[in-house]
Formats: sequence, C-alpha cells, structure tokens
Amino acid sequence: MAVIRWLIKTSDRIGMVQDVVEIFSHESISISSMEVSTGKIYIKFSLNDAHEELLKQELLSQTDVLEVMPIALQPQEERERELQALLESASEGIIGLDNQATIRYINSVAAKLLRIEAKETVGKEISEFMGSSVPFNGLLAGDSFDNKEMLVETPRGTLHYLCSGRPIRDENNRVAGAVATLKSMQAARQLVRTITKTHSFGFNDIIYTSQLMGEVVSIAKKVAKNNCTILIRGESGTGKELFARAIHDTSNRINKPFIPINCAALPDALLESELFGYEEGAFSGAIKGGKIGLFESAHQGTLFLDEIGELPLALQGKLLRSIQEGVVRRVGGNRQIAVDVRILAATNRNLEEMVAVKQFREDLFHRINVIPIRIPSLRERPEDIPLLLRYFLNKYCAEQNKELEFSTAAINFLTKYAWAGNVRELQNVVLRAVHLTVGNTIDTANLLLSSEPPCTTSLTPAEKNLKQTINYTERIMLEEALKKCGSARRAAKELGLSHTTVLKKIRLYGLEHLYQSN
Repeated sequence: MAVIRWLIKTSDRIGMVQDVVEIFSHESISISSMEVSTGKIYIKFSLNDAHEELLKQELLSQTDVLEVMPIALQPQEERERELQALLESASEGIIGLDNQATIRYINSVAAKLLRIEAKETVGKEISEFMGSSVPFNGLLAGDSFDNKEMLVETPRGTLHYLCSGRPIRDENNRVAGAVATLKSMQAARQLVRTITKTHSFGFNDIIYTSQLMGEVVSIAKKVAKNNCTILIRGESGTGKELFARAIHDTSNRINKPFIPINCAALPDALLESELFGYEEGAFSGAIKGGKIGLFESAHQGTLFLDEIGELPLALQGKLLRSIQEGVVRRVGGNRQIAVDVRILAATNRNLEEMVAVKQFREDLFHRINVIPIRIPSLRERPEDIPLLLRYFLNKYCAEQNKELEFSTAAINFLTKYAWAGNVRELQNVVLRAVHLTVGNTIDTANLLLSSEPPCTTSLTPAEKNLKQTINYTERIMLEEALKKCGSARRAAKELGLSHTTVLKKIRLYGLEHLYQSN
C-alpha cells in the first residue's frame, strides 16, 4: 500500500466535500487526513498503485471535480514541518504544552538541557522533567513569567537554567495551552558577556615610551599566556586593572569571562556571597533557587581580585582553599563545585608589612605572589607624560568637538608635576582643562592645579597619619639617594644606614630598578 496525497480542485458549491467522501467510502478506502478550503480538498490516504488511476478517473467523472493532482504534503503537514524546523533552529529550548500541562512538542535544545529523549516526553506532564517549582499552574491560568532561575535536583543531575513562559489563548481568549522557553545558565552568562563586553584591551593599548614601563610590559606579556597567578602592585591610578585586562586578553582564556571585583567596595557580609554564591535559604533575603558566585561566573576565565589587601582576614582562608583546590562551596551549602579559574590580584598596600602585623595571611600572600608585577608610578616615568597628555587631549577633544593644544608652559608644568593620583589624576586634569579652556590653547591657568608643581616630599591626603608620613618620606629619601649614588652600598653610606637595611627597604618599596647590587 502506498501513501498518496492529492489536491482535488472543485467548484465552490455546498455538498462538494460530501460527494468526494462518498466516492472514497464506496471504494472502501480509508482517509488518513483531509483539509478543506474554498474549491480545494487536500486528502491523504493509502491505496494500491494499480487502483490509483481508477479512483482518479472516478473522481473526475463527477460534474464539479475540475482536477486531481498529486502533492508532496498537505498544507498542515507543511506548516508542521516549517514549525519544527523553526523550533530546531532556535538557540533556546522550547516546549509546547496543552491546557493540562502535557507536553505536545519539544525541540532538541530543551531535551538536551533537561537531559531527556524528546520522543519519550511527548504526552507526559512537564512536572516529571522540570520539577514542581516551575509555576505552570499560574501559567495555565493566564500568568506569564520571565527569566525565572531554576535549580532542580533530579535523578539526571542538577538542572540549572532560566525559564520563561507565555500562555496561548484561543479566539475566545481562553487559555488553550502554553509555551515555555529554557536557556542554560552558561548560555545566559555568555549572552550577558557578549552584550556588556567592553572593548578588548591589549598591551598595545598601554601608552608609554619609557624603558621602565617597557620592561614591565615585557614581563607581563611573557607570563600572560600561562595560567599562573599574578599579583599586580602599584600606586592608585597606575592602571592595575588595565594590566589585568591586557593579561587576560593575551591569554588562552580571551574568549572566556573576565570577572573583576573590588574587594574594598562591598561590606564584609556581602563579599563572601558575591565571591562564592549562596544556596536558597542561606540567609534572610536570599533569592529563591540561590545564586552563583563570581568564582562560578568566571569558570574557565579570569577572576580579578582588585584591592585584595582589603579582603577580610576571616575570608582569606576560604579564598586560599578555593585557589589551591579549585573548588568553591556556596554559603549555606555542602556541595563542592569544581571551578577552573585563573586568579589575577592587585593591591596598592604593602602586603609584606600586613603579613608581619597579622593583617594578611602569609600562606595566601605566597599563593598569589607567584608572578609579581609592579607598575611604576607616573613620577618614575616622566618621559611618558607628554605622550599621555596628547592621547587624552585627542580623546576628549574628539568627544567635545574641540581643537585644543597645550602650551609649552603647561606641558613643562605637567611633566614636572608629582602625580599623586598617577595616570587617573592626569586623565582627569586633561578632561577638566578641555571643559574649562576658552580658545585653542590650554595654559597652566586652565589646569586648576597649584601654581608650583608639588614638591616630591609633599604628602597626599591619603598619607596623612604619622606612620604613612614616615614611610612616604623614607621612600622619597631612599629613591633620591639611589638615583644620586647609583648603587645600594653608596646610598647606604649617604643615608647613614647599613647596606642590609637599605636592601630590605629597597625591596619593601619596590625600588629594585634604581640600584646596582654593589
């Protein structure tokens, strides 16, 4: 028996369909399906090839049957296949339900996400596969929902996804079924990263001409490709996060997430849950289903711990364990979750001194200080200042649709200025000058800085207590002695200190580049 599909074209009159059906009934031919529109009858049936022509002639013998022609598919079959192709081409999982929450269709993405066979699910209730926590009762009552985070424990494993739902209504506005869409949390995070991703920042975007900065960039490029932990040190405003981004974008993790967190920006109580996530009910206000932490968000990518010196001592032990063992445990949870994360850390604090006074764990310090990189202050590379001034001036002039230039006096002033805020401060000064300047030339009066460049021994507001004053002054004196004498031993004699003491202070203040070993 062959499956046959015909399009029977007829005159438009009452009873035409009945006449055609009576012919099939008279010949004892079972009709599998039939679809009718004005002047057209689409019909599907099974018949021996030998009887096909006879049936066709009998139909054509009817007065109002105009033509009988074979077709590949009936219209509803074409629509069904088009719909199935559309569902399979979607990047999200899609499930169609009737008004009893029974699955009518499911695409392969949804089946893969739920770890089930698509053909085994049709005709079964959705709660068997997605758990009872999904609000399908409300959905079939007519209520939509969007991006509900679902975390369901099943015999097939833990299912973690975002779910949205829309009711389907008939012409009388009654709920006839529903459609649910699923997206894996990994795909959702990738979508967020794609939308919010900032411009890729590489080492070629770092502006410098000085040999000192060139040496630092060279070291950073060498270690960027591997997965070792890097500690980036430097004063505030030197560009530690930019270096971290350049390292990430040069590594083999460039297409994976770069997740930065400022350890000083969050209260201690929130920092742990941000880093490690939490389970449902872990504390008052915890969202239903729990929340993943930044370690999990950075899986296979890079986690940048800025201002790590501000990390609470109680949290340092948990961070150390996660870095060493490659696992995290959410707040309020017992499960260990494996994560593959590269750690980049940064600080402007003296961690060695913090270790000595028990403010920072020594084992954590040695764990993150695998590759130390120190970014020099702007005061140590004054030859880079004119280059930076030109870059920021061009940038802000383009934004403000202005044409400006620095006067020679302004450039000389800014080159000699002791930038306490480093590149960040320089950037802000240029932006301010662009807004304030009337005319085409930025002079010293447009900078809103003191009339004389600050003395290198003056203190910034952040260095106002006695201990910081002593450390700052000591560093400046040591730096000047090293520049003058050219070696640690001669600088020690100049300062009236022992050679050993000077070497310790050189390492303490990161001034190794200014001295010779003798």
